[in-house]
Amino acid sequence: MFFLRYTFAATLVAAFFDAAHAAEPADRQFAAIAALSPSGISATVGQMVEVDIDLAAGGGLVVEPNGERIDLLYRMAFNQIAEGWSWRPLADPALDDYYQYKFLPLQSVLVERGEYAAEDKIGTPQQMKVSWRYDYFLAFDNLYDFYPRTSDDDAGFSASLLADVAGRLGMRATARLIEPVISESTTFWKAIYGKPTDFTLKKRYFLSRLESVDFVDTVSGEVLCRIRPGQGGCAGR
Repeated sequence: MFFLRYTFAATLVAAFFDAAHAAEPADRQFAAIAALSPSGISATVGQMVEVDIDLAAGGGLVVEPNGERIDLLYRMAFNQIAEGWSWRPLADPALDDYYQYKFLPLQSVLVERGEYAAEDKIGTPQQMKVSWRYDYFLAFDNLYDFYPRTSDDDAGFSASLLADVAGRLGMRATARLIEPVISESTTFWKAIYGKPTDFTLKKRYFLSRLESVDFVDTVSGEVLCRIRPGQGGCAGR
């Protein structure tokens, strides 16, 4: 049956997402902010950003059939940012989370930066590749403005929609930037004989207060339903 439970893959979303209806890519938005002077970056505090959520990253969007409708769930239970600025070691786990900031994945960009000759295993010259990946995230600290804090693994953003939009669903978030606006971390793995690639991972974050989460038709750009603070879910046609 077509309406078996499934999770969206990147290729599915990309195939249907008309660029005319997409938000500005996260990498371009990040680069524009990062190019500003320190005072210019500070001046963006309070500004709104609109970003498309990468449904292929993490658990993705789960879709369940329900008669002529579909029930959607985007789980958030494990979308916690494990960076130092998000860590609260003194938090009481009965009342609060150790990681203050949650995230929505936005984009991943892989850049190949050539190769070089090296000899990690004595007597065995190799060509070592150089790869960089940039992962972009919307970081926000107000998830529980949308629904009560719970230990339920299925906690997240939900929607009920007509089944005919199942093949062209996307999600979009709007958020208001907060200090320090953007943040970046870098992890590096050195090439070795068994894995001949120098790999650099940069995680880039927009720091914000989440304003809304939309379920959108990726062909028409129509907002099918919108979740605002105080709503864990929404329903639309």
